[in-house]
Amino acid sequence: MNKLKKYALSSLYDMSSGISSTKEQAGHGSPFVSFSTVFNNYFLPDDLPDLMDTSAKEQEIYSIKKGDILITRTSETIDELAMSCVATKDYPGATFSGFTKRLRPKTQGIAYYKYMAFYLRSAWFRKAVTNNAFMTLRASFNEDIFSFLNVYLPDYDVQVRIGDFLYSIEQKIDVNKRIGVELEDMAKTLYDYWFTQFDFPNEEGKPYRSSGGVMEWNQQLKREIPKGWVAKSISSLCDILSGYSFSSATYSDKGKYKLITIKNVQDTGINLDVDNHIECLPENIPEFCKLSYGDILMSLTGNVGRVGIMYTKNCLLNQRVALIRPKQSYLSGYLYILFRSAQMRTLMENIATGTSQKNLSPVDTGKILIPYDEKNVDRFCDTINVIIDKITFCQKENHELTELRDWLLPMLMNGQATVE
Repeated sequence: MNKLKKYALSSLYDMSSGISSTKEQAGHGSPFVSFSTVFNNYFLPDDLPDLMDTSAKEQEIYSIKKGDILITRTSETIDELAMSCVATKDYPGATFSGFTKRLRPKTQGIAYYKYMAFYLRSAWFRKAVTNNAFMTLRASFNEDIFSFLNVYLPDYDVQVRIGDFLYSIEQKIDVNKRIGVELEDMAKTLYDYWFTQFDFPNEEGKPYRSSGGVMEWNQQLKREIPKGWVAKSISSLCDILSGYSFSSATYSDKGKYKLITIKNVQDTGINLDVDNHIECLPENIPEFCKLSYGDILMSLTGNVGRVGIMYTKNCLLNQRVALIRPKQSYLSGYLYILFRSAQMRTLMENIATGTSQKNLSPVDTGKILIPYDEKNVDRFCDTINVIIDKITFCQKENHELTELRDWLLPMLMNGQATVE
C-alpha cells in the first residue's frame, strides 16, 4: 500500500480567475482556453481550438504555463463542477475563460502535474468537491470550497510512475480521437463529392458533373440530378425505430445494462460518460432496443438529428432516441454518413415540431426524399464501409482504454497495483 500524505489543496496551488471577455473579442486573435475545452479534456490539447482578441497585459495576467491546472468554475449541476484540465507545456500568448479558474503550483516536487490530472478527476476527489459545493441557480466553485479541499498524495516518485503510465493511455485515446476525426472528415468529403456536387467517378474515372455529365430536372426534388438518378424516400432505405419507455424508477448508478438516452447522443457521436443503468430487462422490450455493435442511433428530441454509432455491448435504446436500421446491411456506412451530413441535418430540423423543445417524427423523417442511384451507392459503400468500420473500431478501443484507465486509477493510487 502507498503511504499517503495529506495536503490542503490551497497550500499547493494559488487560484485565480479567468478573463472576462466580450463576443466581439471571440473568434480571432490569440489562443484561448474555453470552458468546453477544460470540461472535455484531462490535458489541454497541443493546439487550442479557440481564439480570443487579448492584449499583452491580459496575456501576462491570464497566462497558461506547464503544470497549471484549469478547472470549471460554474455549472448547471454540482456533479459537473470543478472539472479539471492540466497543461503539459507553456502556451505563449494564451488566456483562459472567466468561467474557469487557474491553479498554479506554489512549489515543485510535491504534486506531479500528470498524476494530478487523474487524481482531480477521480471519484473520491469529485465526491469531495460535490460535498463542499453549494447550489443556487447554478453550482459555483469559489475560494471557500478551494480552502476546504484536501488531497492525499503518495511519494513524488510514485506519482511520476503512475502519472506517466496513465498519461500513455490518455495519449493513445487522443491519437484514436484524431484518427476518428480525420476519417470522419474524409467520409464527409467523399459523400459531398458524390451526392451533393455529383462529382462521383464516371466510366472514365473522371468527376461526373465537372466533366460535363448530363443533369436532369427532378420535379419531386425540385432540383437537377444526374441523368438516370431518382428521388428515393428515406423509409425505402431504412427503418427508423423509436426506443423503449423505461420507468425512471428502475434507473440506478450501476447495473448490467446502460440506457442510451438523448443525453448520450451528441454532435461528436455516442458519449457513454452520461450514465443511467438498469439491472433487469423489461419483459415486453422490443428486440431492436437491445443494441448491437455498429447500430446507428439518432436523437429525436431537443437537438434533433444528432447521429452516432454504437461501439460497445449491453446497451438499451431509450425513448426519444431512434435506431436507424438499414433494409440492406451493406447500406449501413452510406446511411450513417447521409444522416451525419449537413444537408440531412437541415432537412430534419426543418420538419421538427415544437417551440421550447423540438421533436422529430420517425414517420416524417422517413418521408424525406433524396437523390439516389443504386449503382453509385453500391460503389460508394465499397469505400465508405471500410472507413466507418475504422471509425467505430477507434471508438470501441477508446471505450475499452477509458474503462481500463478508470479501473486501474483507484488501485494505483491506493497501492493495490504498482507501476515499475
